[in-house]
Amino acid sequence: MANQTGSNRKAQDRLTQVSGHLSSSPQGKQAILEKNPDDIVVTCALRTPITKGGRGGFKDTQASDLLYGAFKNLIARSKIDPKLVEDIAVGTVLAPGGGATEFRAAAIAAGFPTTSAVKSLNRQCSSGLQACVDIANAIRSGMIEVGVGAGVESMSTQYGPQAVSEFSELLNSIPESKNCTVPMGVLSEAMAKDKKIPRSKQDAFAAASYQKAVDAQKKGLFDNEIAPLDNILFVDPKTDEERRITVSRDDGVREGMTPESLAKIKPAFAKDGSIHAGNASQISDGAAAVLLMKRSTAAKLGQTILGKFVQASVVGVPPLLMGVGPAAAIPVALAKTGLSTGDVDVYEINEAFASQCLFCAEELGIDINKVNPKGGAIAFGHPLGCTGARQVSTLLYELKRRGEQIGVTSMCIGTGMGMAAVWVAE
Repeated sequence: MANQTGSNRKAQDRLTQVSGHLSSSPQGKQAILEKNPDDIVVTCALRTPITKGGRGGFKDTQASDLLYGAFKNLIARSKIDPKLVEDIAVGTVLAPGGGATEFRAAAIAAGFPTTSAVKSLNRQCSSGLQACVDIANAIRSGMIEVGVGAGVESMSTQYGPQAVSEFSELLNSIPESKNCTVPMGVLSEAMAKDKKIPRSKQDAFAAASYQKAVDAQKKGLFDNEIAPLDNILFVDPKTDEERRITVSRDDGVREGMTPESLAKIKPAFAKDGSIHAGNASQISDGAAAVLLMKRSTAAKLGQTILGKFVQASVVGVPPLLMGVGPAAAIPVALAKTGLSTGDVDVYEINEAFASQCLFCAEELGIDINKVNPKGGAIAFGHPLGCTGARQVSTLLYELKRRGEQIGVTSMCIGTGMGMAAVWVAE
């Protein structure tokens, strides 16, 4: 814990230094709200439902088939001519070979022509966001005019110890390198203790996530962002009977979750610990896709604009402090735009664990009511590569519903990183 505390001080010093450069200048806010022909805009953003890993509606569905469904719906909803899409980036974490072969096949099967290039990428929990940012930057640089950023994960079929290869003697001999192998649950348990975040507070945050998601689901607040998938193979675990189903809603959302009910769940990583299955993100399956282009291109094509991408940041933190990633990344993204934390209307901060999400919000002085207003990964799941792209649709539709504009998506990243992006809804 002494080493961790020392590393924490260094990370804290960096956060303080970055935060000191933040400005709440009205000019910064006014500038990002202006509409310019070269803005990188989102004209369609959607996701599949998110289902429970190993038990939910997509438990027998491959990641490539989930991606196919997201792509097919993206083309249908946006009415984009698929031939105009020059590049597609797909974030994923667990797919063997990075999913490069099957994701290219999924794009072709969904209707994109062979002229549309496809790549897969892996920056762990931020992979979906990195995919969107890569496409946005390719458009901004003039490399392409129209592209798709996406993310997908089938944790049902690909999650397990085989996802990480065995470390060599060389890597194990360097302490900070070896720290990359420490399980995230263990790290979050240590963070909760080090930052003195009691279980009661974590359980209250988790219960609120469930309650917000239940309320949002009942009110149909996810409907705009979800693209139902038909003809999904589902094998009944009790009878082995195969049947085809339609999956149209997140099946991990549970009613009746309270701090008191969560308090009864046994800790997962230490006998006296505070992290458990009820206050951590769910293992799950899902896909998301985001169509991006310049505002001038959207006007020329008659595309409806949902919002625009403004700026992003990615930072490293010590591996043992993985969970502080958003607290390190968000100030950097805001500093680049001249915004303060108070200028942001909604934050989508991935709920990898209640402890880390709480810490990041409190560290940055963010109003907790602005964080994940429709619930988060604790309530409906965290398909690793999908989440960063999923957050874009969740954020933009919520901002539009509220009549607000400025939003941030962010997440912690395994092995000690954080990523954040600033978006504006229209």
